[in-house]
Amino acid sequence: MKNKDKTKTHNDQFNCVRDLIRAKLVELSTPSLAVAVAQNGKILWEEGFGWADRENRVPANEHTLYSLASISKPITATGLMILKERGKIDLDRPINDYLGDAKLKAWVGNSGEATVRGVANHSSGLPLHYHFFHEDEPYQRPPMDETIRRYGNLVTAPGEKYQYANLGYGILDYVISRLSGKSYPAFMREEVFLPLDMTHTSVNIGPRLKKYQAVRYGSDGLPIPFYDFDHPGASAVFSSAHDLVRFGMFHLKAHLPDQKAILSDETIDEMQQPTADISNGNGYGIGWRINSNEMGYRSIRHSGGMGGVSTVLVLVPSEKLAVVALTNSSSPLPDQISKEILSVMLPEYARNRALSETQKEQEKGQSQEPAPSFEPTPELIGKWSGSVHTYKRDIPLTFWFKESGDVHVQLGDQLKTLLNDMSFKDGCLGGRMMGDIGTEDANRRPYHLHTALKLRGQVLNGAITAISLPGPRLGNALSHWVELKKQG
Repeated sequence: MKNKDKTKTHNDQFNCVRDLIRAKLVELSTPSLAVAVAQNGKILWEEGFGWADRENRVPANEHTLYSLASISKPITATGLMILKERGKIDLDRPINDYLGDAKLKAWVGNSGEATVRGVANHSSGLPLHYHFFHEDEPYQRPPMDETIRRYGNLVTAPGEKYQYANLGYGILDYVISRLSGKSYPAFMREEVFLPLDMTHTSVNIGPRLKKYQAVRYGSDGLPIPFYDFDHPGASAVFSSAHDLVRFGMFHLKAHLPDQKAILSDETIDEMQQPTADISNGNGYGIGWRINSNEMGYRSIRHSGGMGGVSTVLVLVPSEKLAVVALTNSSSPLPDQISKEILSVMLPEYARNRALSETQKEQEKGQSQEPAPSFEPTPELIGKWSGSVHTYKRDIPLTFWFKESGDVHVQLGDQLKTLLNDMSFKDGCLGGRMMGDIGTEDANRRPYHLHTALKLRGQVLNGAITAISLPGPRLGNALSHWVELKKQG
């Protein structure tokens, strides 16, 4: 493969960060880390540390392809906005207008209000979802229409709340394919990666790029077999630190001579405007998380994490600064190193960070009040009956809220159990319980059922999610609609 950038960009101002990286790779048993920093349209530093492939002694460098996990979302969103600029999609039309026979179903609210923009900013009503398929197992990703039939359930009213939803970006990559007439990987390569001169970037890894790949390692230090998922647009992109920092530079509106203007500056601004509220002044736009005050700066960012992956991309528009940190394990290192780089580049960030960490240490030394025990409000006490909807069948479900704070649960004809780890805040009931949801998808891994239910008068409804227990393989989070009505 052609490689125009044969020498590393070395900058002595980052020597302290280099030393920290080398020490932390050993301390955390992290296989490798690649970093890149750009400001004012120029790459100041890019370098790889450690092993991209331990078994074959392949060192990491700035052109090593790392699995990005959720940093795939702003990249997919860039493809979506190309179609928007061409008049092929309207962000404020219902997403169902762009789907095939399988549509999103609103169990509360109106599906017509679940817009493309709402899917892109995680406010459509889709719940928590991730679903993995390992190449050495007999399970394969179903067609997207089938995934939508099984899990395309809007469990809160569109626009009601922010709920990070991988499936939404799987649906967006499906829409990109339907509208463009190309496969999602082909569209992204032809319309995003090549025009931006991102030659070490790909949806998944084909034979041409395999030798540049960073092997994903598990917590046991062993390579993880290749895996797929039913939300490629959320998680499937691989890229190098060099390419990803250039992607960040494009979204900082640095007009590089070897990059085509695939989006207008106005569209880039639109992507970075928060249209869904997360909390504490933070929001989500079209593919980007926007932090209104990150140690004194407004930042545009995304991170990623899944089996053998931890990644960070941070943009600080006011400083025309982009920072990338990528690793091939589930490690806290990219977050730590990105903060160290920002501290080197931005003195005010460093001062605010030091003050914040001092405050946290002081608070840590103070006595902490124990978490209050769950106390059901009067409107909750009593019996609630209804059902869980799965793609196989509806299963009867009953909750008994006791004045003592205990909540007894019965799913179908299974033994009664307790709802544990309960919380009730702003009318939302959270908890964890034992139970068998009865679907082949969920039962591939041991799991607990987690509730996220909203009190609406005499009705509790929302999602019950089968979340896999920790284990040697990646788990799943598969959500199902549930509605209970108060009895008597």
